[in-house]
Amino acid sequence: MSLRKGLIIFILLAFGANAVVIARSVNQETLDSLLAADKSMLLVALGIVCLAWACDAGRFCALARSAGEYVSFRLGIVLTWLNYFGSAVTPMQSGGGPFQVYVLYKKGVPVGKGIAITLIRTMLTIMILSLSVPAALLWDPEMLDRSFFLKGLTYYVFVVIGLLWAFILFTILCSGLFKKLGNFVILWLHKLKLIRSRRTVMACVNWLDREMDNYILNFKLAFNTGKGWLALSVVLSILHLVSLFTILPVLMHAVGLPFSYAQTVATQAIFMFILYFVPTPGGSGVAEGGGALLYSTLMPAHMAGVMALICRFFTDYLSIFMGIVVVIRMLGWGVSENLHKGAAPEAEGLSDTPAEAEK
Repeated sequence: MSLRKGLIIFILLAFGANAVVIARSVNQETLDSLLAADKSMLLVALGIVCLAWACDAGRFCALARSAGEYVSFRLGIVLTWLNYFGSAVTPMQSGGGPFQVYVLYKKGVPVGKGIAITLIRTMLTIMILSLSVPAALLWDPEMLDRSFFLKGLTYYVFVVIGLLWAFILFTILCSGLFKKLGNFVILWLHKLKLIRSRRTVMACVNWLDREMDNYILNFKLAFNTGKGWLALSVVLSILHLVSLFTILPVLMHAVGLPFSYAQTVATQAIFMFILYFVPTPGGSGVAEGGGALLYSTLMPAHMAGVMALICRFFTDYLSIFMGIVVVIRMLGWGVSENLHKGAAPEAEGLSDTPAEAEK
């Protein structure tokens, strides 16, 4: 799937789901509540979004320091927006990493370190969510019984998350075997003539070997010599998620809806955990429609749909828009398309470091 096609699918699914949600849930009572809402709470919600961006950017900076690199706060903000954009145009929100690794490389961070930094960032979020979901279910065992949709997706995600953690542990604990499997795949592609020249085959093998060594090395740096910075990134990760989860209670307060803060946070944690593994670009369609179904357990049905859409605007659409601006101005559409297609570093003239590439 091309970058342009992924973005188009995201927009079509999002607008289609928005239209269906509005048509099926909005009534006169909904409009009256929105017109009587405290509009100043929208500014509060926007401020919380900025706080979430700041926490995510700070997390990038801390993880870079744990790996012995320096990333400015301004660059951290750029990486945050790029992640939202890349996630919006790929299934299971998996496309932010290549953009981040490329930008980090252009700022002097080796590819292996960039991969380790972005992967640890994602792992922290998934780890926190994977721990918060069981905690939420223990706190409120009947939560899943309120929504058959939520129950089914939660079981699906537990299977996916188990496979993901197994793969990550495999790459760390069995890096030698992973290299051999990678080399086997490269040779297999050569036999299929998808990689034609032997020079390219050797370049791919050398690149995989070098970057796997960097990948493992930087995990060790983060968990050994960079423990303080890693601890800071954990704190910032928690604050980032709490900030995002606070937006819905603020919006509910704006329209005068009663709420339990703990329940709204727990419900959103489960839903965000699910959206990481939804196979549509950026979780579009499911995020809007599923949010409307899920939020109906927290508020009247005539408000659940519009609250889901407004919350989605603050938590995702704003960040995706900023990511599009960054992609166009900083990378250009052509480079972004190559990164989206998973081009190897050599395709962009990259080696392990910018200095080596210049040689």
